[in-house]
Parts: sequence; structure tokens; C-alpha cells
Amino acid sequence: MSLKIGIVMDPIDGINYKKDSSLAMLWAAQQKGWEIWYMEQKHLFLSDGKARAKMAPLSVAMDPEAFFTRGEYQIEDLSSLDVILMRKDPPFDNEFLYSTQLLAMAETEGTMIVNRTQSLRDFNEKLFATHFPQCCPPLIVTQDEALLRAFHAEHKDVIFKPLDGMGGASIFRIKEDGVNLGVIIETLTEHGQQTIMAQKYLPEIVNGDKRILMIDGEAVPYALARVPMAGETRGNLAAGGRGEGRELTDRDRWICEQVSATLKEKGLLFVGLDVIGDYLTEINVTSPTCIRELDNQFGLDIGMQLMNAIEEKRNIT
Repeated sequence: MSLKIGIVMDPIDGINYKKDSSLAMLWAAQQKGWEIWYMEQKHLFLSDGKARAKMAPLSVAMDPEAFFTRGEYQIEDLSSLDVILMRKDPPFDNEFLYSTQLLAMAETEGTMIVNRTQSLRDFNEKLFATHFPQCCPPLIVTQDEALLRAFHAEHKDVIFKPLDGMGGASIFRIKEDGVNLGVIIETLTEHGQQTIMAQKYLPEIVNGDKRILMIDGEAVPYALARVPMAGETRGNLAAGGRGEGRELTDRDRWICEQVSATLKEKGLLFVGLDVIGDYLTEINVTSPTCIRELDNQFGLDIGMQLMNAIEEKRNIT
């Protein structure tokens, strides 16, 4: 089955050839013989009631010196594409919101958006995990300083983090002595105007923050444990963490089972679960990464698994 597949991503000129997950997806799409069309968020627009884009034909290669060739941009309806991968990195700001609304117009005309636009809007990556309280550590989501202080007093060792961060940005650990508690709460909540999350510190972070990739509700059998640098509490690779591949544990598989049906129901075809110790901490729905690291360590082809799932969905519909 030949498909026309588009991708909305950050500028391809600036991606990391060795690590980029979107590139792995494009390799797989090309291997299937599909047409690939490239777009950045700025290229999406609305005209005469139609969602359109300046898009360019793209070919990719497994060559670090010349890994893509982009043709001339042309204006086309988004609905002319069979599938669009929405791979723009956070932040989830107004521009991201507008992009999902434009993509939704193509969705209503039969274009498959991965992931479904309504679900991208509905599910904040940190709050989404709280839909499965049986999987989560003790936490609170609020902008109220008194509640945040009470949570710290109860749990003694606490992580404070914004709801819209990525890559470990602006994550703070406050130990029992409470040093800098007040200023951190003031800074993150913008003096009570911004909602944040406080979460009980999980000492298992020293063994890594595991990223589990799920395709149409099924878990890839290996996770990438992102192990913090010495002196760090963040395992994110963007914060200097080291990636170690590991087979899923029984607890990991149980967590995946808890969320699987919801992911399928909401059209979240490709997501990344973050698990520390026995607990689910995030469900990443915008542009999950770690494909390349897992492919390299275990001889997988996760990009192709995703393309096969997309092909199956298109055949069904």
C-alpha cells in the first residue's frame, strides 16, 4: 500500500543525526516506498476555509554527511496527504495549539494525524499520568503555596516541576531541611499564578528514569533507562543523563497494561511512558524520543513497527 506521508517537525537541518527519532520514522517510511512531504510549524496556514501548507518533497539517507534531500516547496492542501506525523517538539504553546487545530481540519477530511489532534490538546504529559493513580507516586497539582508547603511537610523529600517543561528543565528537589522552598515555589508558580506539580522524590531515580515506547497500545519490550549524572536528580538525556537499555520488568508491563486501552481509544498511536522505580511519572504524547538508542542497543526497528501500525490503521479505515 503506497501512502503519502507528511511530517511536521523542527528544522531538519538542526536535528541530531545520531539520536533523532523522527529521522528513524522517515527512514522506515521511505523503505516502504511512501512519498514523504516535509513541513515545519511555520509552514501551516489557512486559506479559503482549507488547511494548507508549504510542503517540500523529502528523501532521506543513512549518511551523516548528507542524510536528507529536500525539494522545492509547493502549496498543497493538508488533506492531500494520507498521514501526517506531528513531531514538533514542545513547548505546548499557542502556536502548537493553532497547529493542531489546522491539522484537525485535515483530520476531518480523512487524513490520519499521528497522534490524534484532539488528544494532543487534551492530554498534558504530566497530568495525563495522573489519570492512572494506581500507577503514580504521591503528588499534588496546584498553584497554592500553602498546599505545596503542606505536601513537602508530609513527604519531606519532594520534586517540584512545571507542567509544561521538557528535557528536565526547571525541575527542583527540596529535601527535608526545606532550603529554598519558598523561593522555588514563588518562582515556579509565579507567585501563585501558575499551576505546578509536586511529587514525592523517588530514590530509584539513581537507577534511571525509564522511557518505555508504546505503539498502538503495545509496549516495545525494552526501555531506555536514562541514568542521571553524579550530583543530578534528572535522568533526561538533554540534562546529561546516560542511556542504558533494559528489558521491561513485570511492573513495567503492568503499568503498560493499565494505560493501553486508553491510548488506543484516544488515537495515541505512538507515546513514551516515563517510569521511575515502580511508578509512572509522565505520558509523552507530543514527540516521544529514544527510538534510535533502543534500535542500536537491541537491533530493533521501532520506526518500521510504527509505519506498519499506521499502514494497518489505514487499511482498516
